[in-house]
Amino acid sequence: MGLNFLTQELAIDLGTANTVIFQNDQIVLDEPSIVAIDNNTGKALALGQKAKLMQEKENPGIKTVRPLKDGVIADFNAAEMMIRGFIKQVNSKKRSLFTPSLKIVVGIPSGSTEVEIRAVRDSTEHAGGRDVYLIYEPMASALGIGLDVEAPKGNMVVDIGGGTTEIAVISLGGIVVQDSIKVAGDVFTNDIQMYLRQQHNIRVGQITAEKIKIAIGAVIPNLDEEPAPYNVTGPNLMTAHPVHATITHQEIAHCLDKSVARIESGIIHVLEQTPPELYSDIVEGGIHLAGGGSLLRGLATRLTEKINIPFHVAEDPLRAVARGTCLALKNTENYTFLMR
Repeated sequence: MGLNFLTQELAIDLGTANTVIFQNDQIVLDEPSIVAIDNNTGKALALGQKAKLMQEKENPGIKTVRPLKDGVIADFNAAEMMIRGFIKQVNSKKRSLFTPSLKIVVGIPSGSTEVEIRAVRDSTEHAGGRDVYLIYEPMASALGIGLDVEAPKGNMVVDIGGGTTEIAVISLGGIVVQDSIKVAGDVFTNDIQMYLRQQHNIRVGQITAEKIKIAIGAVIPNLDEEPAPYNVTGPNLMTAHPVHATITHQEIAHCLDKSVARIESGIIHVLEQTPPELYSDIVEGGIHLAGGGSLLRGLATRLTEKINIPFHVAEDPLRAVARGTCLALKNTENYTFLMR
């Protein structure tokens, strides 16, 4: 009799904005990637959603940390605390006499350096991972979207996450051309903050800017279904008196224009380097959008018009990487693109 029941398999999408954990084909955790730390003891006070409620509202005794920046680990200690805490949350739902041996697959950005890859691996191992595999996020995205990544055919994926936009052409189980650019959800949020300061003389925090992005975020001024304008309240930059402003999706499209143009340039740059046979496959099958950033209204339309290749937004794009990581976990023996 084997000891397989003592091995626990987890697929982790360790994102800049959110961490998603799959187990047995089910989402067992979906929380913001944030930790609240006690400044005196250095211990974690809260993780995920509870820590996010404290963000930008802390007193000097507490600090909130987002351990990942631009898709990679920026704070090793906080990352380890977060991964350990999330795994503990998953395990607390099950009662067992034994601590299970953890087999984990983690998604990482395709532009990660050796040092960054090592940081993810070490953090996961320190948090209890016995058998750790890594998968590049564009590959995980493609699997999660449902593409046949091992076919002799070109597939192109653009994954717009919180910290990075991953652009990759995939064929025969490998990434042929890739680019990882540091323009994604966090940059869009900063753009909105800057715009409100400059145009409306109003100061807002990251959380409010993110709410605006979700409620009325768009990249083209003319939409088929226009969201209702968003009302914002904040302090005037000069007088600190409260200011009320009504923001429209057209304003957001204007303020995100430069950042989206940088993503367009990244896509064109990857297409320029794509071998002709794979290029014709991509024109035929279209380019697939995943990640939270692909939910910006009108993005697929704008990119299709700019690049003349059809763009398709994946089903449930926020969890495409997590779903793909889950599929990779089931096939660790067969998928040669997994890094151990």
